[in-house]
Amino acid sequence: MSIGSGLAVYFLIFVFTAFLMLPFGMRTDEEVGAAKVAGQAESAPHRFDLQRHLIRAGLVSAALFVLFYANWTQGWITAEDLDFYS
Repeated sequence: MSIGSGLAVYFLIFVFTAFLMLPFGMRTDEEVGAAKVAGQAESAPHRFDLQRHLIRAGLVSAALFVLFYANWTQGWITAEDLDFYS
């Protein structure tokens, strides 16, 4: 795998991981005990820390990329292993 391909795969894993991790660790105003703003949705987060979220997503996606790359080089799971219809 070339460096460009590796970066593209890491970027895809990072975006997917960051999207999936959005609801984790969020607390609403009701859970925190803060007053709501008029017109605010009940499920709106109290405070969103983008830097913390991106760091978490980066660490998780790095671990997932390491697993992907190890599988790519060692061949633990191949395309033939995923062919369930043959």
